[in-house]
Amino acid sequence: MRDDIRVIIARYREDVSWADALGCDYVVYDKGGQGGPDARPLPNIGREAHTYFTHIVNEYDTLAPLNVFLQGDPFDHIDDRGRATVEDLWEQLEDVADRRVPFKGLAWFKLKSDRLGRPHDLRKPENEGRWAGWGRDIPVGEVFERIFDAPMPREILCRAPTGNFCVTGERIRTRPKAFYAFCLGLIEADPHDERNTGHAFERLWQHIFNGNTAWNRDRYE
Repeated sequence: MRDDIRVIIARYREDVSWADALGCDYVVYDKGGQGGPDARPLPNIGREAHTYFTHIVNEYDTLAPLNVFLQGDPFDHIDDRGRATVEDLWEQLEDVADRRVPFKGLAWFKLKSDRLGRPHDLRKPENEGRWAGWGRDIPVGEVFERIFDAPMPREILCRAPTGNFCVTGERIRTRPKAFYAFCLGLIEADPHDERNTGHAFERLWQHIFNGNTAWNRDRYE
């Protein structure tokens, strides 16, 4: 059992029994009302970003050396050859921990995004009704500029587009706790993701955890 890795799982109604096979500590945040006695209940708002920022704000001073943020069923996103296994996931986590990588997206693919989150699939007819923000663009540029108080580049590379990634506690703490509380507030202001704020954070994780302290502000409000 490794004590330098902790997995944080954002669950809705997925079967997360796979977490028992991991070789490390884990915590489940449940938004589906059936998380079991050890799960930490949260309101079903803000997609996984709400879960992740809640954890960081509450655990800021006691974060693990390596923190692994995962959706309740991440396995379709990890391997380009098909659905991954728990063993596939664990191999990646041990490799990241052993090499002390500060941040790593766990999706097998990356994507590029402009300030409206394009390209995206929030206008595809087959996805209508899946998300409250269906039919709207994603406010990537707006969120970027609100949290960093800096202009967003014309295009960014998204290294954790599925919301599954690893980040060290040291790298998280290159930004103050107030920064994460501010991000959590943006999520809570769009609880049902009607403006696609949660989708925007899926495209910004690598920038949030890039260690660029020049983007930190004295005040977040």
